[in-house]
Amino acid sequence: MNVPAELKYTEEHEWAKVEGNTVTIGITEFAQNELGDIVFVELPQLGDTLQVGEPFGSVESVKTVSELYSPVSGKVIKINEGLSGSPEKVNEAPYGEGWMIQVELSDPSEVEKLWSADKYKETYSE
Repeated sequence: MNVPAELKYTEEHEWAKVEGNTVTIGITEFAQNELGDIVFVELPQLGDTLQVGEPFGSVESVKTVSELYSPVSGKVIKINEGLSGSPEKVNEAPYGEGWMIQVELSDPSEVEKLWSADKYKETYSE
């Protein structure tokens, strides 16, 4: 299982790349493996305000529909528009071209509550 050490993680299988006050968010390799082939990604609008732990969108796969939960609170400042035409990027490169949104943090202390790569691996390794 690929779990990049520089990222933070949630119990719901989202990852967060923190760069200053900006957080890039996607789903983990584990999550996309569990979901199977992703056929549709629903994301919030630019400017939407997210609350930590609240749903911000969903992914639809051939198996199921799964909600996406925000690892942090803040304002959506960028959306991966490429996923609307190519949702399979989430399967192919969940930590790369399959990223979903970028959020401007409203409460930087929330980052401290996210899981380390080690904790995520310990919790979800087979």
